[in-house]
Amino acid sequence: MIKILCDSYRSNRTSLFDGIEEGGIRATSYSSHEIDEQENDRAIDGLQDRVSILKRLSGDIHEEVETHNRMLDRMGNDMDASRGFLSGTVDKFKMVFETKSSRRMGTLVASFVALFLLVYYLTR
Repeated sequence: MIKILCDSYRSNRTSLFDGIEEGGIRATSYSSHEIDEQENDRAIDGLQDRVSILKRLSGDIHEEVETHNRMLDRMGNDMDASRGFLSGTVDKFKMVFETKSSRRMGTLVASFVALFLLVYYLTR
């Protein structure tokens, strides 16, 4: 920061004494005001280039964000469809296991009743 201020001070000082040379005035084709305007114009052109680059970059970033949002939306829809499919499959498995479980339980209960009756008749 200090270096910038020193450089600015030197450039202002040299521009003040630019036309004076060893007690005489040097003939210049441009005044310091015209030189400052040219420097300002160059600086403005540089800023315009930077602004246009930033504008293109922000446009590219916007397009990339939109693309990612669309991709995430599609992924979310696919996940919802998969969740629905998986839920239906789990429900079918539950139904199959419940049906087999009740059949097994019925067979087990019938076996115990038959065994009990057989033991009852044999001991009598």
